[in-house]
Amino acid sequence: MAVNYQNMKIVAQCGGQRLHEQHAALYFGDNFDTLFIMTIHAAKKTDKLDPVWQTIRKETACEVEREPVLASFLHATILNHDTLETALSFHLAHSLDSPAASALLVREVIEEAFISDPSIGGAIRADICAVFERDSACGSLSIPFLYFKGFHALQSYRIAHALWLQGRTSLALYFQNRISCEFGVDIHPAARIGQGILMDHATGIVIGETAVVGNNVSIMQSVTLGGTGKEEGDRHPKVADGVLLSAGAKILGNIHIGEGAQVMAGSVVLRDVPPHTVVAGVPAKVIGKPDCQAPALSMNHRACCDE
Repeated sequence: MAVNYQNMKIVAQCGGQRLHEQHAALYFGDNFDTLFIMTIHAAKKTDKLDPVWQTIRKETACEVEREPVLASFLHATILNHDTLETALSFHLAHSLDSPAASALLVREVIEEAFISDPSIGGAIRADICAVFERDSACGSLSIPFLYFKGFHALQSYRIAHALWLQGRTSLALYFQNRISCEFGVDIHPAARIGQGILMDHATGIVIGETAVVGNNVSIMQSVTLGGTGKEEGDRHPKVADGVLLSAGAKILGNIHIGEGAQVMAGSVVLRDVPPHTVVAGVPAKVIGKPDCQAPALSMNHRACCDE
């Protein structure tokens, strides 16, 4: 799915005050329009070309001084690597390995996926920035890379999806199983997910085979993008850009969640949701409008309800 960073300009209007102007220039370009996306090949030349990776390394070096107990872990996971891709392949491999596939073998598969599809690197960076910007518990770019299982599950899915597209379906399904067992997130490798995605807390997220998720979407824990149990073929939800799916929301069937819509916590959605509306209830009904154009960026889980 092609990346669309147009909605990044909405950050300043949607309660995204944590990203000050000077930081926006670093992470999203001078006009919020262009994320610094470097392929693995370009990043190998110098990390100065990759401000996201450079920032992660600087943060980690400071953390080594603050917490010596974690020094070995931080060096092995980040500081011993030249690029974000090689560091992430090392980190994920030690979560996804099993008696069936060693960490070394899993790492080789991940690195091959990065090389065969450099656009994965852009998605990784967009996702890191999304977590930093939208999650109030995230104080640095290095935190989701090191510790947030939602980020880990999403990047592992990206590898599984690349394998699926290559026709390596058995290996892709192996990754799906390991992601589910290790992180408690079940994403079919055939699902299509955009960039700038936040999976907050992430436990219990389920995304079905024919689901499509756009760019700049925020998904809370226990969200299901599932089928009805009766259909075959294209049977899962289609979620447009800028959507906020609150905790426990269940979206079932081949239905469309319009751009900038918001699904309230615990809702069960069985019908299309119009763009820029808020739905709630079981079954879900329109109750109002979000507080801005892209509720996924504001992360305001309350609605402006109609009287």
